[in-house]
Amino acid sequence: MNFIVWSTTLNLASRLLASVSLAALLPLAISVQAAPLPEVKIFATGGTISGGSASKVDTTKYKDGQFNVDALIDALPELKDIAKVSGEQVVNVSSEDVDVPTLLKLSASINTSLADSAIAGAVVTHGTDTLEETAFFLDLTVNSSKPVVVVGSMRPATAVSADGPMNLLEAVSLASSAQAKDRGVLVALNDRIGSAAYTTKTNSTTVDTFKAIEQGYLGMFIGVQPKFYYPAVRPLHQPHFDVSKAQSLPKVVIMYGHQDQDDLFVRTAIANGVKGIVMDGTGNGDVPKRAMDAVKEAIAKGIPVIMASRTGSGLVSEKEVGIGSGFYNAQKARILLMLALNQGDSMDKIRSYFEN
Repeated sequence: MNFIVWSTTLNLASRLLASVSLAALLPLAISVQAAPLPEVKIFATGGTISGGSASKVDTTKYKDGQFNVDALIDALPELKDIAKVSGEQVVNVSSEDVDVPTLLKLSASINTSLADSAIAGAVVTHGTDTLEETAFFLDLTVNSSKPVVVVGSMRPATAVSADGPMNLLEAVSLASSAQAKDRGVLVALNDRIGSAAYTTKTNSTTVDTFKAIEQGYLGMFIGVQPKFYYPAVRPLHQPHFDVSKAQSLPKVVIMYGHQDQDDLFVRTAIANGVKGIVMDGTGNGDVPKRAMDAVKEAIAKGIPVIMASRTGSGLVSEKEVGIGSGFYNAQKARILLMLALNQGDSMDKIRSYFEN
């Protein structure tokens, strides 16, 4: 009898303990299930990713900037499963029309946004033609360890098998990932993750266009989730520039190298008051003799001349005349030179950015 009473009491106690334990664990379970999604802000600038056409097979004659940032977000309900997304329309143009005021505005907006502790990362939608220039500019001017991802598409939003929606979904996933911190600005297209410092557009029409031929990709996407090949690291010797008070940047021009090139454009640039010149030369940043006197004249007048290469890859070594561009192509060398000149850097300091 006593055993039965004790057994019954023990049973009740066990049930009570189980109930108490369950009650204690329930808030934890609810807390885990209700963990807030990271907040990501999308800064839209236009381009093919927001382009449209009356034809679903038109991938060349469409018009950029037909859809604003809200339309891009609304068209992709899967975003709500990845992050809490908000948007800001910076401009809505083709990327060849992105100018210095737009770059300064975009950089300032991103810096302000990422200073908010609630924001996990930022995404910039952009036309692919000059995407690498904007990405590199942001890489040098955004002062945050949080992820910044620049994304575009090669097919307009109205095309059959448009690549924009998946690219944007992956970009938001990347921007919300803690693994993407401290890597500088990233470029996300076609399931690939690249560094803004080295990624460049290599094909005029295909979706597999962005590559870093020498340095390679940083990672890829599997099931929309980013997978990195290496630990977080930024490119060597890369400076940071504060443009928070800048209203404009010094004028820097690019001159394409070719056979029979003379000094006409270099002298014209000098006469028109440019502050910097990038020679997109042949081979290892070579310039014909008939143009070299004008290059020397520009340097003598205090105008930095960067010697880049039209080859598309490789390192341009140190130069006796001018400054070798290192691993930077002409368009990125222009961005870096503008920022260095805006900061008032000396010729030797500018050289150190490229030739280290």
